[in-house]
Amino acid sequence: MLALKATVTIILASGIATGLVSSNSSFDVLDYIDPLIGTANGGHSFAGATLPFGMAKAVADTLGENQAGFAYDTTYVSGLSHMHDSGTGGVSRLSPSLGNFPIFVHPGCPDDDLDKCTWQQSDRATAWTQESPKARPGYFSITLQNGVRAEMSVTNHSVLYRFTVTNATTQSLSPVVLVDLMDLPQSRTNGTASVDRSTGRLTGNGTFNPSFGIGSYDLHFCIDFKGASVRDTGVWSNNRAGQGQTTISLTSDGSNTAATLSAGTFVRFNAPINQTLLARVGVSFISVDRACSNAENEQPDFDFPGTVSAAEAAWRDRLNVFQIDAGDVSSDLQKVFWSGMYRAMISPQDYTGENPLWQSDEPYYDSYYCIWDSFRGVHQLLTLADPLSQSRMMRSLVDIYRHEGYLPDCRMSLCKGYTQGGSNADVLLSEALLKNVSGIDWTTAYEAVVKDAEIEPANWNVQGRGGLTSWKTLNYIPTDDFDPNGVGLHTRSISRTVEYAYNDFCIAQMAQRLGHQGDYEKYIQRATNWQNMFKDDQTSFLEGIDTNFTGFLQPRYPNGTWGYQDPIFCSALLNFTSCYLNADGHETYEGSSWLYTFFVPQDMATLVTRLGGPETFTSRLSYLHDSGLLYVGDEQAFLTVFQFHYSGRPALSTERAHYYIPSQFNTTVAGIPGNDDGGAMGAFAVLTMMGLFPVHGQDVYLISPPFFEEVSIRNKETGKVATIRNVNFDATYKDIYIQSVKRDGEEWTKNWIAHDFFTGGGVLEIELGSEESDWGTRDEDLPPSMST
Repeated sequence: MLALKATVTIILASGIATGLVSSNSSFDVLDYIDPLIGTANGGHSFAGATLPFGMAKAVADTLGENQAGFAYDTTYVSGLSHMHDSGTGGVSRLSPSLGNFPIFVHPGCPDDDLDKCTWQQSDRATAWTQESPKARPGYFSITLQNGVRAEMSVTNHSVLYRFTVTNATTQSLSPVVLVDLMDLPQSRTNGTASVDRSTGRLTGNGTFNPSFGIGSYDLHFCIDFKGASVRDTGVWSNNRAGQGQTTISLTSDGSNTAATLSAGTFVRFNAPINQTLLARVGVSFISVDRACSNAENEQPDFDFPGTVSAAEAAWRDRLNVFQIDAGDVSSDLQKVFWSGMYRAMISPQDYTGENPLWQSDEPYYDSYYCIWDSFRGVHQLLTLADPLSQSRMMRSLVDIYRHEGYLPDCRMSLCKGYTQGGSNADVLLSEALLKNVSGIDWTTAYEAVVKDAEIEPANWNVQGRGGLTSWKTLNYIPTDDFDPNGVGLHTRSISRTVEYAYNDFCIAQMAQRLGHQGDYEKYIQRATNWQNMFKDDQTSFLEGIDTNFTGFLQPRYPNGTWGYQDPIFCSALLNFTSCYLNADGHETYEGSSWLYTFFVPQDMATLVTRLGGPETFTSRLSYLHDSGLLYVGDEQAFLTVFQFHYSGRPALSTERAHYYIPSQFNTTVAGIPGNDDGGAMGAFAVLTMMGLFPVHGQDVYLISPPFFEEVSIRNKETGKVATIRNVNFDATYKDIYIQSVKRDGEEWTKNWIAHDFFTGGGVLEIELGSEESDWGTRDEDLPPSMST
């Protein structure tokens, strides 16, 4: 879910060393992770403190484009809040998420007068000191120009803030800590906050709306302090504060909306010991009592160094399954790799035990933003790096089906999110079955994917598929479809058709594996439906010049006649922002027909033939990349980088990989080409640099040389180690072409490999040279297609 960036990211020339690091005992992976990458220029990466897949996520919230709370290209901080999402979509379509109940610290009020402090969000916002933000896995800090330095770390359901408070003006040092019944998207409908006069404990709750879905959710908080004695307490509203009152309640009555009213409670302290004040915040979707117990149980001692240390240990444990021998590769490129892996483990978030909607012994994960984005890389990386978490996430999807009736395509804050294309949880479950991900109830999982394919929901904007009558009878999704069975946006007929076709191919794979032969035959036939929207004689012009390529996906009406959408429309060169989830949207989603015509992962052999054969296909795919039509900041572009494998030119896939990294993926704060989309951009960088790029929904990895001398992955379930090793490795990347490959000492001519390499372990040895060779080019060496 990405908005095209208005500016181009800074290009980092590959091979320029900025501090070479060898593999040795002093290596600490956390030194090669920079959470600030992607926090500017619309990247929306979460910069703050979190555990892997943790619920609590603390960071400073800035004014401006603050989808993930903090953005580096801003000026003012309005508060510090405790829950966020990472890498969510563009400001034009998606509001910020979470950011509930921000706290803000005044070192003191002018003339010691509470009414001379600022309270409202926009009024209290304070400039942050440039270069002051420090981010490391499990830790974030920032210095504000009002004299407050804020540090924060987390456990699963709680945050510990450490404030160093100094006098920025002549005001007395008597800190005021306020909590605001607000969230980042200003969606609050109801809220209540209370303060305990004797202890200063702040508690409360509110009802909020999700940022990209329907419904509402309740969230609760509990804040305790250590390091200073309570001077007085009270409530505040607008820019006025009052002592003595202990509770304030807000409802949306037409005037007291979150957008117009900021209010809450506060504690004023006497001067803190050593100018240091600690604030412990517990959060819960269940109750205030649960929020308090979460904090008390997880952080009983207000131990800030201990909390940071435990968070760091949790990250090292998740990341240590990967090892790289970097050789002479620059530290910057190493940071691109490790930071990408880190961002891919921020979401989905583990809310197990915090789901008030139903009782279950199964895991519950949330913040799937969105499967339409993450099914193309994030979950493939997690299957390698953390198969247990991947299993728990898939079990959670199946359990959501049990209780909500459908698998989600997007979900956040306990609510149903909008479906952008097909029912792409089907892709994830199919791949999990093919790769033997353990612990999943496959009977129920299969029931769920078949329901996606067969039964249209009442509201297919948020689950399942629409247009199923047309899908089953016309064998495509028509423009201006008549659909009496459900409600949803009648747009995206081209992109929905190719996604539905691929969803059905994935269901067919599950059916075959689980012994449902009749279903296999039905769904494998439906997987060919993309061809019903392929117009063989359709041409394409760019700036009035014929591209000389013929045959593109085109809209089609229910009566079988063709419509027309310019094949370059909604590309990076023409009206990119015209194809979103809006009523006047078009027939492709966040991409052009040029791009979607290449989306046939199930049968690339047939696509290559229909596009004119291997040579013409290669030329056409190159044109897509060279012409400026392709925007790699959208996830549909990922697989196109490696589709040269299917026309027998794997060397060209390698060339493209080395173009995009580091030109579009680097270590600047704007170092990703688009919104990170829950770690999707990070996962693409890791998988590309690892050298084995997965084809989502299939047991296929396309072989390309790693960006390092050697990459090893230890499977956490089997304990086996898979190693991809370059021979004749060149850190300047002049010798990037595969000459030959050996698997465990035996010649390997296929340009792809299956998942058993990772579960069983072994060594893939890749010999490199300066020229393209004939390795992986024969028909029998190409990746599998359903027609072959």
